[in-house]
Amino acid sequence: MATLLTNDNVRLHYELEGDVDGPVLLFSNSLGIDLHMWEGQVEAFRDHYHILRYDSRGHGESEAPPGPYSIERLGRDVLAILDALELDRVSFCGLSMGGMVGMWLGVEAPERFRKIALCNTSAHMPPPKAWTERCQLARNGRMVDFVEMVIERWFTASFRERDPEAVNRCRERFLATPTEGYAACCEAIRDMDQRVTICQIETPTLVISGGKDEATPPENGRFIADRIPNARYVELPDAAHLSNIEQTKIFNTALGNFLKNERKRL
Repeated sequence: MATLLTNDNVRLHYELEGDVDGPVLLFSNSLGIDLHMWEGQVEAFRDHYHILRYDSRGHGESEAPPGPYSIERLGRDVLAILDALELDRVSFCGLSMGGMVGMWLGVEAPERFRKIALCNTSAHMPPPKAWTERCQLARNGRMVDFVEMVIERWFTASFRERDPEAVNRCRERFLATPTEGYAACCEAIRDMDQRVTICQIETPTLVISGGKDEATPPENGRFIADRIPNARYVELPDAAHLSNIEQTKIFNTALGNFLKNERKRL
């Protein structure tokens, strides 16, 4: 298992695969799931890109130090990965929490990114009370109490009926998430407000929303796209929150069209 240490000595798990001569495409996971959420994108892009995935701090095989965390801390983890792997510039695709990290990176480290895709995400996620309550449940070992609520937000009812195996894999990964890591990342989201700072992003940006996403609704994505100069906005009409899993083909098409001039070969 490939791991590296951040500047505060937290071990992060990552995977690097695909075309070693292609441009690097980095994927950042959503809250409550690990790097395996990107399997459909690895399959689609591995022939043209060197694909870098990692488990966010507190998720998957990465360490889960005591929280709270911050979006800045999660963003600095990405920069630590790039530094450790000696990667000067990459393209970035983050979903939900990963997209929140992507906004911070676009503001604070634009020189490290060629393009940024912000998917099913938001620059601000009130009310704080709801996040605090979820943190408490997680730290009390009660993530099972709200897993079905999470699943209903991740996927539409039609997808849950159509592909129960995919849904169950995501349910299992959610329940396997370290409780402290999950709670600490909830605190990072609770305390985040990037509504003003995202206006500074100059890196070419794609914003993807799911038309049926109740967690980060389309208006949240349009808000982001409206405030980032020249950002491109794509809405996937029949997708909920994990749109890259529910609508893999059209998600990959949107992302591929955005990245296509970077591809080593067509």
